[in-house]
Amino acid sequence: MAEAEINRETELKLAAKPEDFDRLRAASAIADRVSGPAATRTLESTYYDTEERRLAARKVTLRVRKTGDGFVQTVKSAPDEDGLGRGEWECAVTSAAPDLTLIADADAIELLGSLSDSELRPVFTSIVERTTQDVTLGEGDGAAVIEVAFDRGRIELPDGRSTDLCEVELELKSGTPAALYDLAQELTQAAPLRLEMRTKAERGHALANGTAEKALKAEKLVLDPETTVEGAVARIVRACIAHMVANEAVTLAGEDPEGVHQMRVALRRLRSATALFRPFIPAAQYLWLVGEIKWLAGSLGPARDWDVFGEELLAPVRDAFHKADGHGRSAVEDLDALAAAAEAKRLRAYEGVREAIRSDRYTAFLLGVGSWVEKRGWRDQPVSEESVRLFQPVIGLADHLLNKRHKKAKRAGHGFAHLPVAQRHQLRIALKKLRYAVEFFRSLYDDKPVRRYIQQMAAFQDALGHLNDVATATRLLHELHDDGSRSAPGEPRAAGIVIGWHARGVADTEAALVALWHDFIDTKHFWSKPDAGV
Repeated sequence: MAEAEINRETELKLAAKPEDFDRLRAASAIADRVSGPAATRTLESTYYDTEERRLAARKVTLRVRKTGDGFVQTVKSAPDEDGLGRGEWECAVTSAAPDLTLIADADAIELLGSLSDSELRPVFTSIVERTTQDVTLGEGDGAAVIEVAFDRGRIELPDGRSTDLCEVELELKSGTPAALYDLAQELTQAAPLRLEMRTKAERGHALANGTAEKALKAEKLVLDPETTVEGAVARIVRACIAHMVANEAVTLAGEDPEGVHQMRVALRRLRSATALFRPFIPAAQYLWLVGEIKWLAGSLGPARDWDVFGEELLAPVRDAFHKADGHGRSAVEDLDALAAAAEAKRLRAYEGVREAIRSDRYTAFLLGVGSWVEKRGWRDQPVSEESVRLFQPVIGLADHLLNKRHKKAKRAGHGFAHLPVAQRHQLRIALKKLRYAVEFFRSLYDDKPVRRYIQQMAAFQDALGHLNDVATATRLLHELHDDGSRSAPGEPRAAGIVIGWHARGVADTEAALVALWHDFIDTKHFWSKPDAGV
């Protein structure tokens, strides 16, 4: 990203506790760099949208802010792919109501689309006490000026419902976005902070909609043939982090198992991308990335395992016995006891998830990855044949990497019909890595054959996934009371019923599974110039 421009907003938000504001202001990261006195003002901003929320659906913001005796109307675009920047257009208006006729910029007009003042409704209002100071990082031509804003207030709906907000907002006035991460990392040494990716508008709309946070799948990544290898690394890593952070809130709530699942998928994609581009990443950086990914994935894993056990393995068996009109009454009671024990284990696992997400280490990981990407940290290495390729188009490398991943999957599945469970698990891992590589690079190729390839691979992956879930269930049942708790008398019997039920199902689907493997290896490649023998 280039330096901050007119009509652009480049900022980083950090959730904070109000009692930490004084410590943060006094921290050397701010106190030793301030230029000019602090200014405090109250900002009252009303956000508008149509009845059906057409702007929010595209992450476009329209607000009117009261400033002293006047009003300023602001239009903001959806955040850029790095999550830091977005378009911003301001103009003075005569009242708290928006006036679209005063918007002169063609980009802003196009962003709003066919919208009239009569369609707009006030959705929510943010009332914030803001204290700002400018700080300067660095010297000379490399210096960056950042406005540090301490915001404390609330978001209110017309019906009186509200939610508090407290955050430190770092807005780039001049310099490079990497400076935002430098300052944020220093501030985390003074007080606990968490990266806040949601805008005030997104939080306001969530409150107004009255709906629970939703789990989100990864958005389709778009690369073009001119994208360099370096550019692809940056976009892919950012996309993985954005996918993970987008599922934080629903995961913390712990009510929708899809949240922690999507966070783990994002981490697996990030680890796969790191391995894919390993030749271009200095060893120390690679080891740090992999270490942090393993730590976080390990923190989320038990919750996901118990979600799957409860919903996909235990639930269908319980339902079948409950519908048996009284037959197998003792088995029903045993299965209910097992379900209660498994739910207790799941709830404890989610406590570990929340502890990890709210930890200083998690925040340091997000800021560290963000800084690494903004600074193009992988350039910090001697010039070599590999490092030079960072600046070449990614399309050629994509062909090579897809061939490589496909060959590994094919080798892992050789003689599939006779492979033991452990080797089938290794095949499943190889297929996941291939799947992620395909998803990273799919926009470089014709979509129809890519879609066909993914569909064929996905069917086989799903079948293998069920095998892994059954194997995992056996391990989980052995760990059910490793915390010292006592099992109910009928739990071992119930565990045997669950495992036996699904083991029989696995045996019944073996022929179909072998057929899916052959369908996959017979699927045509969609990439260019396949290597001989693939």
